Amino acid sequence: MGAKAITEAAIAAAPARRGRVGEKLKVFTGTANEPLALAICEHLDLPLSERTLTRFSDGECYVHIAENVRGADVFVVQPTCNPVDTHLMELLLMIDALKRASARRITAVMPYYGYARQDRKDRPRVPISSKLVADLLSRAGAHRALTLDLHTPQIQGFFNIPVDHLFASPVLVDYIKKLDLPDLTVVSPDAGGVERARFFAKKMDSALAIVDKRRVAMDESEVMNVIGDVSGRTAVILDDIIDTAGTLVKTADALLAQGARRVLACATHAVLSGPALERIRASRLEQVVVTDSIPLRAAAQGDPRICVLSVSGLLATAIRNIHEESSVSSLFI
Repeated sequence: MGAKAITEAAIAAAPARRGRVGEKLKVFTGTANEPLALAICEHLDLPLSERTLTRFSDGECYVHIAENVRGADVFVVQPTCNPVDTHLMELLLMIDALKRASARRITAVMPYYGYARQDRKDRPRVPISSKLVADLLSRAGAHRALTLDLHTPQIQGFFNIPVDHLFASPVLVDYIKKLDLPDLTVVSPDAGGVERARFFAKKMDSALAIVDKRRVAMDESEVMNVIGDVSGRTAVILDDIIDTAGTLVKTADALLAQGARRVLACATHAVLSGPALERIRASRLEQVVVTDSIPLRAAAQGDPRICVLSVSGLLATAIRNIHEESSVSSLFI
């Protein structure tokens, strides 16, 4: 995840500069997560810009930008979540429409970057889909991208345009600190998430543990060993995505088998596909903390074990800094 993360102090300090941002700043959104876009606009003290997004009878997407954007600095908030292809196509068409309407600069704001898990050739004759999506965005006309907790940080290198990669850690850390959990151990559910978990553990001043797992199929993994002492402790599993929740639940079972007293989970992106909700509800997880980077499934709304935190302030701060041509890296420590 890198040795830096945006701090709550930096986010809180940003409103001190608040006032009316430049009239040439405009924020649009597709249909993927309009509530998040509205919350971002509330932080920026701006109305959400108007567009028409409908479909032809055969399902093709039709986009019309309903206001003047000539010379404007435009941000399009659109996580490419389920249905991924639909939301990705909406984003590409909106970028193309804005480009042809003479927007000065277009930033694709993707709180969740779809196809991020297909980031390498792990077997013969497969695509590197995350690179393809990056190429599509730049070819459509995006001048830069703003993302949140990419599945792997090296995806930034797939873009030929500037990428600002934010982390949800300050939002999650602040919440976990308020819970005042005793004997805390932060757990990475796999080797790829160790750097993310290490940084989180440092911020929490807690111990770190790692789960060694082996994937036996595309959406199925088998937990093997817990590296680190979790006996009698409160374990917080930290991941970027909860998809089918198979890894999450098996990790929780492994931690409890090793003597963990309580197990909670934190993740940025609540994909929650397939049997995820059923698995979480049948598990011994005490709480699952996620963000609103993508909308929570209707079936999960109101679930007492799922807590949703907002990243709208985080994204609004980054958008303001990009628009004002000030340093986004100044938000990191």
